[in-house]
Amino acid sequence: MQDILINWAPQETRVAVVENGAVQELHIERTLERGLVGNVYLGKVVRVLPGMQSAFIDIGLERAAFLHVADLNPGPKTDAPLVPIERQVFEGQTLTVQVIKDAIGTKGARLSTQVSIAGRMLVFLPHDNHIGISQKIGSAELRESLRARVTALAAEGGGGFILRTNAEEAGDEELADDIAYLRRTWATIRERAMKQPPGTLLHQDLTLVERVLRDLANEHTASIRIDSRMQFQAMQRFGSEYTPSSVGKLEHYRGERPIFDLFGIEEEIQRALARRVELKSGGYLIIDQTEALTTIDVNTGGFVGARNFDDTIFKTNLEAAGAMARQLRLRNLGGIIIADFIDMTNEAHQQAVLAELKKQLARDRTRTTVSGFTQLGLVEMTRKRTRESLAHMLCEPCPTCQGRGQVKTARSVCYDILREILREARQFSPKEFRVVASAAVVEMLLDEESVHLAGLSEFIGKPISLSAEAGMNPEQYDIVLM
Repeated sequence: MQDILINWAPQETRVAVVENGAVQELHIERTLERGLVGNVYLGKVVRVLPGMQSAFIDIGLERAAFLHVADLNPGPKTDAPLVPIERQVFEGQTLTVQVIKDAIGTKGARLSTQVSIAGRMLVFLPHDNHIGISQKIGSAELRESLRARVTALAAEGGGGFILRTNAEEAGDEELADDIAYLRRTWATIRERAMKQPPGTLLHQDLTLVERVLRDLANEHTASIRIDSRMQFQAMQRFGSEYTPSSVGKLEHYRGERPIFDLFGIEEEIQRALARRVELKSGGYLIIDQTEALTTIDVNTGGFVGARNFDDTIFKTNLEAAGAMARQLRLRNLGGIIIADFIDMTNEAHQQAVLAELKKQLARDRTRTTVSGFTQLGLVEMTRKRTRESLAHMLCEPCPTCQGRGQVKTARSVCYDILREILREARQFSPKEFRVVASAAVVEMLLDEESVHLAGLSEFIGKPISLSAEAGMNPEQYDIVLM
């Protein structure tokens, strides 16, 4: 069973999913950083660019949004060439569009005219007649059964649907309710589009608090606790209309202690940002995120408790498999993941560790694919990226080391300085060189490297003075020509 804890504040909403007393998932949404993806606008074409086969659409934001011809009412994929955009849209035309990619830097948001509206179990495609099934629903028989049921339920009214994972065990009544809700939402959007001026927001994706009821709550949820009376009432209203089965699980938390202190969630967030994850046995994981992939290394650490070396490794790897699955959910790591378990010579041990990893990952609502052990003894996984990882959301690269995780030694910086002085002495002819650097670097130049500094001063025939700057980081320095 799971408990869902919601910490709400005007600036930020945080949701923790707790299973068996341990935090398994963290979801964070900040008011000022809330994305536009999923929002539906009534846009106005302000410029058509035939050369780029795209158009700029005014949707009421600071920057015009971008619509490519491929996203303009894309139907079923065929080999037929696309109709040029200048023959499909014109300046001043109004279009109902949906944001599919947030604005980044100087680029405006990317749009599509193929609107999709997400419900609890289904995604509605008003401009399509296709019935799709989530890839995570693996059984072919179940997929066909669901397709037939939804086809029958949605026979009248038009539009296509994609079945989400939540629909796997849904009854006909629940599916029919979801279909009715989605069509009602689309009717409201169309009605507003007829009455409102261009640049109007017609439909906004649900807030994180509402998505808890839509996406996270299920039959395994024991309670949903929230520390805000206003949001508790809003959840009751939303739940009674769209997710009646979850309303009885809602609780307003009135305790004196902050709700996230109940299960030590604040400490868990801090631990989830660290590279090292301790295991109960004494072993540990090292998790590194890179641009291309995430690596997870398993180490025995201080664990020596088993009967022999093979058993020690096996038990550490088994525990690491469970911890690994939890960390993927907790940190929301996506993309390619490489797990480096401790080498096991026993084939049965390898298969047992792999089975344990797959068993633990089965609880993850995000689609994960696990391959077997490679020739190098590594396990390759892929996990679908659904949102930014916890570290990317809460952290930024260190300004001192620029995200490398290490800085040059004071001696390395000293030698950089000496080389730079020699380079500038050949270009310019000042009366004196003044070195401004961190205290540790200046101290080393005055002490251990004083012979080399004096030798350089004699070689270039110019005095070199030193000045320590408290605010400088270890790698920073400045050479002033006097």
